[in-house]
Amino acid sequence: MFAVVLVTCPDMASARRVAEGLLKDRLAACINIVSGLKSLFWWKGRLEEADEVLLIIKTRLALVRDLIARVKELHPYEVPEVVALPIVEGSDDYLAWLGEEVREA
Repeated sequence: MFAVVLVTCPDMASARRVAEGLLKDRLAACINIVSGLKSLFWWKGRLEEADEVLLIIKTRLALVRDLIARVKELHPYEVPEVVALPIVEGSDDYLAWLGEEVREA
């Protein structure tokens, strides 16, 4: 089983740091970095707005806990957003590649 994990970062530099760390540790096979994200959210009782960068991370579902721990080490936010969604279906070739590129759980 595989997952897509979404992580928001405050800027491109931190997004690259998190992405490269996850890839070097083989916790992800591929990470898309999407800039131009506008986030509105509640933080400590106040409505906040921020420009952010989104990471779309492809990994094994069994590695999500390890991935979350590594994101927390690399990420500048006090409470980084890390949301994992299971991949329920996909291209057989792509999922086979993903499985080859990510370490075993």
